[in-house]
Amino acid sequence: MHYDTHIFCCINERADKHVRGCCKAKDAVKLHNYMKVRIKELGIENIRVNKSGCLDRCELGAVMVLYPEGIWYHYKNTDDIDEIINSHVVNGKQVERLLLDDNQVEL
Repeated sequence: MHYDTHIFCCINERADKHVRGCCKAKDAVKLHNYMKVRIKELGIENIRVNKSGCLDRCELGAVMVLYPEGIWYHYKNTDDIDEIINSHVVNGKQVERLLLDDNQVEL
């Protein structure tokens, strides 16, 4: 079985009060699980929602990247996840307010 789209959600954990922070401290595990369930509930096929280790954008977390497009998002809650799914995954329209650019180092 293959997938047309892979979504990598960082769930990396760093020590408490680490200067760079971490995605896990920003509810990344809960939000990753929510996204997996919603994709399945909606019957969206050929998409794999993966857990990822550090994606090296810790200050911007929680973060995900969608391949093969290479589109990066930050997100904070289930509403953000729903918007990414409905707008980008289902309708092919990027969610501008959640996009990260290549050189971005802070929100």
